[in-house]
Amino acid sequence: MNTGSDHETNESAESVESAEAAGSRAAEALLGSRAPAFIKARRSLHLSWQVGVFVVGLAVVVAGVIMLPLPGPGWLVIFGGMAIWATEFVWAQLVLRWTKHKVSEAARKALDPKVRRRNIILTSVGLAIAGVLIGFYAWKYGFAMPWNIKDQ
Repeated sequence: MNTGSDHETNESAESVESAEAAGSRAAEALLGSRAPAFIKARRSLHLSWQVGVFVVGLAVVVAGVIMLPLPGPGWLVIFGGMAIWATEFVWAQLVLRWTKHKVSEAARKALDPKVRRRNIILTSVGLAIAGVLIGFYAWKYGFAMPWNIKDQ
């Protein structure tokens, strides 16, 4: 119950800040290799493990890049390859964390009512213009393909 005192507000703000700091420390503790302990114990085995993870992640990322212009979930596969790399490499973990932050920020912005309204209006105007152009083409040339029109 809010009694109007600043004491409760300060306590809640401090608890939120301490929770964020604890979450940040926990996230930093998770950075690094997630290889099993017996692999980490031997330098050559750990290096081999890292090379294997890198090669598998690279293959997945390359497959995702190939899927960008071709049919397929290119970006999803690229992020999957980054997730594979993130099991072993700190730089990939940081890139993946940054990407997750940006995606959630973009999703939050997309759900903003003003942005949604603007997007709906722009889409409606674009569809109306496309409909008028298609209607004019159909009126002028019928349903013939452009390369089949004899009299231009």
